[in-house]
Amino acid sequence: MAGAQKGFGPLDPAPPAGLTPEQIIQRFAARETEFAKARENYVFRQAVRVDTLDNDTNKVDGEYQQVTDVTFNSQGKRDEHVVFAPQNTLERIMLQQQDLDDFEHGFPFVLTQKDLPDFDIKYLGRQKVDELDTYVFSADPKNADPKHRNFKGKVWVDQQDFQIVLIDGKIIPDDFRRGHENMSPPFTTYYEQVDGKYWFPTYTKAEANFHIPATKDSMSDDIHVRMTIRYTDYKQFRSTSRIIFDGEDITDKTATPNQNPPAPSH
Repeated sequence: MAGAQKGFGPLDPAPPAGLTPEQIIQRFAARETEFAKARENYVFRQAVRVDTLDNDTNKVDGEYQQVTDVTFNSQGKRDEHVVFAPQNTLERIMLQQQDLDDFEHGFPFVLTQKDLPDFDIKYLGRQKVDELDTYVFSADPKNADPKHRNFKGKVWVDQQDFQIVLIDGKIIPDDFRRGHENMSPPFTTYYEQVDGKYWFPTYTKAEANFHIPATKDSMSDDIHVRMTIRYTDYKQFRSTSRIIFDGEDITDKTATPNQNPPAPSH
């Protein structure tokens, strides 16, 4: 799917030069582990928008929006402040807690050394994505437990930084039980380099048509859902901890938190 998108070159399935696929996996998992630790020291803004669209006109007929600042309190503990939340007008779908968890943890996917045993990772090849040279892998969770949802799809890893720069897939498993339906749309998350060190998730887009089967109390329905999430205003919170990668101290001691970012435009 991604190979046909604008900015994507052809996928070269030939073995990588200089490193084995397993060595690449171990190296980028180590880098992702460092990034996961570093991201805990950053404040940022998360803006979520979920729309349902009318099947005939393709116009928005229900919408959920929420803008949250992820910061730290005076004790240095992680804190979240909702700064913009207009009335939720979604009627044909209901967001559940696992959807909210996906916004924060599923769509901004990180594959650490601790996570590796939970996935079957396969090397697919090398591919140019805009100006980046990347390695492409498939990531399939070994255990599709409804209580432990996880990402399934493709992962693009920068050949120079050995960090994820793009993912394309979905969160599984879906729940098709009547009365308990909860399906996740296929999505793409884009990453951008912040502070010249790490690639942070900055934008997620998702779209799907969900078929809701008829019950004795309701007719079947096809629901067109569109979702976007933006992660912005990354700032490193002042910390006494050190971040070491490949023997190099890459902690930015001069960064300070932005506790009062500008209000969202709407």
